[in-house]
Amino acid sequence: MSTTATPALELSGIEMHYGFVRALDDIDFHVMPGEVVGLLGDNGAGKSTLLKVMSGAHRPSHGTIRVHGREHAFHAPSDAADAGVQMVYQDLSLVEPQDIAINLNLGQETLRKGPLGWLGFIDRKAMRRSSELELDRLGVRTAPMTRPVEMLSGGQRQVVALARSAIRVSGESRGILLLDEPTAALGYEQTRQVEALIRRMADQGIAIVVVTHDLPLCYEVTDRLVILNRGRKVADLPTAGADRDHVVGWITGSRASMFAEAAS
Repeated sequence: MSTTATPALELSGIEMHYGFVRALDDIDFHVMPGEVVGLLGDNGAGKSTLLKVMSGAHRPSHGTIRVHGREHAFHAPSDAADAGVQMVYQDLSLVEPQDIAINLNLGQETLRKGPLGWLGFIDRKAMRRSSELELDRLGVRTAPMTRPVEMLSGGQRQVVALARSAIRVSGESRGILLLDEPTAALGYEQTRQVEALIRRMADQGIAIVVVTHDLPLCYEVTDRLVILNRGRKVADLPTAGADRDHVVGWITGSRASMFAEAAS
């Protein structure tokens, strides 16, 4: 994890109102470059809403969003992406009939040189070469670049989706990855593969937020846990040494907020 004092992503005083319903209530949240933060909570706790605020899918009723110290107003997911925030959804958003290289370069295809490029013809060989280099940099070993995604296992598909987003946020200004249940419906070995990739991405300076119900995953890959309950943040603590019974208590609401305890 980076020692820089500036968070990669910082949310301050975030509130989300739906009429008289307050889905998010004065949420402060941050993730540092190279840090993996687990965002936990029971159904209806507000974690999906907060993730949508981070990704630009929802505009908060109140509060500020900063990326690497610069304030942003996200009106759409494209605004978040332009600022360096990439979201990996549960459905992965892959084009299954196309091969791995095409999926890694969706929306950023390399065109052929000369007149064919002017007509929109893509350079598949160049994309396969660049994709292999990027996957080598991430330490990813998956199927050949020419294999259609529809022929991959669930774990391999998840790795392709994660790698595509990691490639887009790599560079001098490390970006932020938001992962929504990245190991849902995966087996043990496939989960291990995804866990290893998450840690490698963090080691390269990428800030990562993981929304999950999988506590073992959190204890394997995260540096810090942030727990929501009924739209409020009730805990924010390092993963190392975090008591699992306490974590479960904060998630279910049977344990009082650690901030209320501090105030008292």
